[in-house]
Amino acid sequence: MNSIVLDASAILVIVNREPGHEKLTPQLLSRAIASTVNVAEAHTKLVKGGWNSDEAWNDAAGFIKETVVFDEEHARLTGNLSVQTHTFGLSLGDRACLALGIILQAPIYTAERIWKNLQLNVRIHIIR
Repeated sequence: MNSIVLDASAILVIVNREPGHEKLTPQLLSRAIASTVNVAEAHTKLVKGGWNSDEAWNDAAGFIKETVVFDEEHARLTGNLSVQTHTFGLSLGDRACLALGIILQAPIYTAERIWKNLQLNVRIHIIR
């Protein structure tokens, strides 16, 4: 698969046009996928920030080529990753993103700098 995986922080960087958004070029975004968990996380932050629900959903999911349902395989790997990532304080959403990247063998894009310290079998690109 020729996809890239976005975590919630990368989605929010794009939506808010924060520093680092320029690294996610239209060419990369044309291959962007995200877990439904990460889209929900970004949607939540936008709603809490004052967006109405429909606007927040459209902004969070609108440029993503595909949202991937959080299924049993995904859930199990997410749980297993807690052992390898607990010292970094990663959330369920963070681990869901990592699990999706691992399962699909696709590079992950994030704004979470702590991820550079992870030693997992997946490429991680820090966008800021």
